[in-house]
Amino acid sequence: MSLNEHSMQALSWRKLYLSRAKLKASSRTSALLSGFAMVAMVEVQLDADHVYPRGLLIAFSACTTVLVAVHLFALMVSTCIHPNIEAVCNMHNLNSVKESPHERMHRHIELAWAFSRVIGTLLFLAEVVLLCWVKFLLLKNKHPVDSAEGNNSTITPGQAAAIASTSIMVPFGLIFIIFAVHFYRSLVSHKTDRQFQELNELAEFARLQDQLDHRGDTLPPPGSQFA
Repeated sequence: MSLNEHSMQALSWRKLYLSRAKLKASSRTSALLSGFAMVAMVEVQLDADHVYPRGLLIAFSACTTVLVAVHLFALMVSTCIHPNIEAVCNMHNLNSVKESPHERMHRHIELAWAFSRVIGTLLFLAEVVLLCWVKFLLLKNKHPVDSAEGNNSTITPGQAAAIASTSIMVPFGLIFIIFAVHFYRSLVSHKTDRQFQELNELAEFARLQDQLDHRGDTLPPPGSQFA
């Protein structure tokens, strides 16, 4: 096996292991967060006698539904592709990497990774905020002392708790978006640098191979020095 073929095969195996790790992480994260979202929707207790804001209920229901759908899509892609990749990884044959579907299903793997890690996580942060509003909105002043003190303010304890959770979650959401963008740019830059380095190595190898071939052409034929 030449050096060029060995490098290409090592690159294929590295892509295979990276795809397997992405699918495994996506399936675990999606199953965990979608389960939390379903439990939150089932366990939340709504008072039938209280009139909730229509927009709040629609936002909570839509966010939970989209969150579960996004994570279930990522989970479906992971569970469909991961067994085939895992079977190839367990084969003790260097040429078995060609039997893996990770190259053909590369877009599906990246889509599942983005749905699980980026879109699904942002939806989960929004789900926590909406759940706090639905859960704490009913809390009002029940004690006379609290009622007397609350006359000067229109914010109930439940609204104060929901506003506090929103104030905490919004900066974390912005930090998450900034980190995701920075991580993606750093990863793309690293891949670009690695590709340039591999191209330079291949060019250097091709140059050395060409020099060896020309050196063989310039050697005098055997016996010519005795003529």
